[in-house]
Amino acid sequence: MTPPQLVDRPALARNRRRARPDALFLHDEAVTEVQERLAAVNRQFTKPAIVTPFAEIWAGVLPDAKIVPDDEMLNLVPGAHDLVIHAMALHWANDPVGQLVQCRRALSPDGLFIGLTLGGQTLVALRAALAEAEVAQTGGLSPRVLPMGEIRDLGALLQRAGLNLPVADSFARRVSYRDALHLMADLRAMGEANAMTERSRRFTRQGILLDAAQRYETGADGRIEAQFEVICLTGWSPHDSQQKPLRPGSAVQRLEDALNAARTGATKNDS
Repeated sequence: MTPPQLVDRPALARNRRRARPDALFLHDEAVTEVQERLAAVNRQFTKPAIVTPFAEIWAGVLPDAKIVPDDEMLNLVPGAHDLVIHAMALHWANDPVGQLVQCRRALSPDGLFIGLTLGGQTLVALRAALAEAEVAQTGGLSPRVLPMGEIRDLGALLQRAGLNLPVADSFARRVSYRDALHLMADLRAMGEANAMTERSRRFTRQGILLDAAQRYETGADGRIEAQFEVICLTGWSPHDSQQKPLRPGSAVQRLEDALNAARTGATKNDS
């Protein structure tokens, strides 16, 4: 079954072509995050691949890396890579599970997948301000901000894609802006403007934008703060050497016995 086409891919490509290099700070941070995570892994990767909408950000980061765009069908050869990085694009995928499956298939046995994507806590204040303003001005709502996955749901996708030892964690990047209009302009400069299939094709009324800007809570300095949640996903392609969970009923000691032993030890220590 074909997944619903939530994202208008031609509109997304158009938005990305308009992006300014100086506004891609989240992608720069993704590079730093990946480098730190790779430094913590006791492994030398010699056949990396990187999936990214902005190849120039990743050029030269990993020697001999194959860099491909985040098309619906990824230009990756099955089993050809010991490391695949999916960089800040999964939130725009019509089929995120399909993207992860393609990455897993591109990995050789015991290869590492690292994915970074915007998460559900991104731009919550802007979403609320725009929704309240539109309801007040028009009496209805239209799709304006892309719905993004929560960390638990995205972590579960790793297992669905067939990756072992899955881990999902996140960090928040908080950015100060002069006002909400400045934030919205920066989103366009990032290539993150609205590209949803069901978006309104008409220009947003100025009254809605001004109302949203008034509703956005400001700090003591008169500026606003925007939060971007970046979720980091890691998993390994299956290999016999990897740690495996115990089979049900194969534990050496029953949970009840372990708890009783703990209680006994606590009683002796207290006496």
